[in-house]
Amino acid sequence: MISTYSIVGCDLEAGEWGVAVQSRFLAVGAAVPAAEPHVGAIATQAWATLSYRPRGLELLREGRSAEEVVRALVAADEGRSHRQVGVVDSHGRGATYTGSDCLEWAGGTTGPGYTAQGNILVSAETVNALAETFEASAAAPLQERLLRCLAAAQLAGGDRRGQQSASLLVVERDGGYAGLSDVLVDLRVDDHARPVEELERLYGIHQQLFGVTPRDEWLEVGDELRTELLERLGRLGYDGELVAALFAWAGTENLEERVEGAEWIDPVVLEELRRQS
Repeated sequence: MISTYSIVGCDLEAGEWGVAVQSRFLAVGAAVPAAEPHVGAIATQAWATLSYRPRGLELLREGRSAEEVVRALVAADEGRSHRQVGVVDSHGRGATYTGSDCLEWAGGTTGPGYTAQGNILVSAETVNALAETFEASAAAPLQERLLRCLAAAQLAGGDRRGQQSASLLVVERDGGYAGLSDVLVDLRVDDHARPVEELERLYGIHQQLFGVTPRDEWLEVGDELRTELLERLGRLGYDGELVAALFAWAGTENLEERVEGAEWIDPVVLEELRRQS
């Protein structure tokens, strides 16, 4: 049984949908979340049935509202009294369902662009913290909002049985690696004493490698900086023409997404190169 709390949300302006979840359950990210850009996102939990994920996305693709999807999933499920599910559709409408046999405390709430739910929680304050934090953080990127929600919910009490795993899934059309994937963020902590904190640490690494620094913050590579870059790359064993040396080093360090030629340099790349050399 997946006793957990989750937040399903979207940022319509950015074209992003996502799910963040924490549970006293091994590898919760493998079971609870599903999302598809411009379609919607789903969290299935309690005595979860994983079939809710593909079936729910299929219904969302047909243009069904979140409320219609939840009703359809539950109506076709003989084990509905043990289920909990949250859905956000392509228009940002949220719907949640908690079966009558889910273990206390269990329930959910919805608002503009999100749905929050949980079961076997310390109290309703866990779900309230999810909702309040999402609503209060509208200016932040979706993935950061969802992480803040998990942290606030844990501080409010969290899962009554404790902590074990957490995950963050956010999708955006062509927003993933090299623009060839719709998966913007997919991070999982499968077994950890403080999974939300560990998820935040992993997200920090993810942002260092794959985050986007605004172009107006990039540094122009003049003669002095060019000389520095060549010297530092050379000390690390990357000799030759700057573009090739810089890209070879960046590829080794998984920073290639932050390198584009050698006329300008991302300050994140420069900082890491200076740290290493």
